[in-house]
Amino acid sequence: MNTMLARVNWQDYPVRSNHRGNLVLGMDMPLLVVTLSLLCLGWVMVTSASLDYAFQTTGDTFFFSKRHGIYLLLSLMAGATVLTVPYERWRRIDVAFLVVAIILLLVVLLPGIGRRVNGSQRWLNLGFMTLQVSEIAKWASMVFFAGYLVRRREEMRNSIWGFIKPFLVLGMLAVLLLAEPDFGATVVIGASTMTLLFLAGAPLSRFVPLFVLCLLAGGFLAVTESYRLARLLAFVDPWEESVMYGSGYQLTQSLIAIGRGEWLGVGLGHSVQKLFYLPEAHTDFVFSIWAEEAGLAGCVAIIGLFVMMIWRIFVVARIAAARGEHFGALVATGMALLIGFQAFVNMGVASGLLPTKGLTLPFISYGGSSLMVSAAMAAMVLRLSFENRQAAKAVVVAP
Repeated sequence: MNTMLARVNWQDYPVRSNHRGNLVLGMDMPLLVVTLSLLCLGWVMVTSASLDYAFQTTGDTFFFSKRHGIYLLLSLMAGATVLTVPYERWRRIDVAFLVVAIILLLVVLLPGIGRRVNGSQRWLNLGFMTLQVSEIAKWASMVFFAGYLVRRREEMRNSIWGFIKPFLVLGMLAVLLLAEPDFGATVVIGASTMTLLFLAGAPLSRFVPLFVLCLLAGGFLAVTESYRLARLLAFVDPWEESVMYGSGYQLTQSLIAIGRGEWLGVGLGHSVQKLFYLPEAHTDFVFSIWAEEAGLAGCVAIIGLFVMMIWRIFVVARIAAARGEHFGALVATGMALLIGFQAFVNMGVASGLLPTKGLTLPFISYGGSSLMVSAAMAAMVLRLSFENRQAAKAVVVAP
């Protein structure tokens, strides 16, 4: 253990003896600052994007802003709770956590229990909020796959069966998610899982047939549902006259918002597209409104914060791997992949880089489930950074 610790660049985690046992002072401060910055900026963005819609639908201009503030408080509480849980406990319950997620995915499909919105049955009504179970499934899947890769690392690398096993679990999750349907969550979980397996040492040659199979399956799913096919056609040419005011309406309005922003934006609160032109302006397309109001400079700032977050998570994961905490390293890597892929897909959809999918922007979009799970995932990484520092102090004070 000491040999592995000696190879770590501890300048990334300076040791301060007076911080022993202090969760706040013992965490990765750049990651904490970036996380809080995204959460606070998200509140500002949701407030600005929802003012007129909130007044029109509820009579209260700050209705969604107030609710987002409550979700933000609940998210901080959830993050603080997760922060107190040692990684060893997550390792013990990784299978149970996945089982809970699968049960929730089954329950939400039951008639009369799952809440249906816009043709999708993805939510459970908890009274004070609705729970989007796919968010729990994303989190649980990364914890489970990290545990599997630690337990079956050699089998996964050397045996075809060991490589296939996690994809059986992934397939079960995909079937349940597509039944809702939630194609976006399926893509994010699938991409994150395959990348995690590759980073854990799975041979590249095994991914080639899998990649081809995924392309064929994705194409099949796209053409078998009329709304998916319409979105795909709208992505190819959203400005075509028959598409512009139909399946391509959201995308064209999003592109208009981004174009209006130019370099520095029209100013906070001065968006025109949020005035009932762009649907879901405070949820899936909040990035478009931000681009209109803050311009290219604001977009670069948001992207920079996400890049900074993912980089710091990888730093935490690298140091955990160096000290032999492979489970923690893989979980942190999985969190980075989930956040990174989902942020990329959301911004890619808003900018016309990807076909339209219903995915929130992590830490930013309106929605209690997404906000709370994002905060919990960030808290898991912050906990790992704390344990890294504690391990460093143990080495420093060892005789």
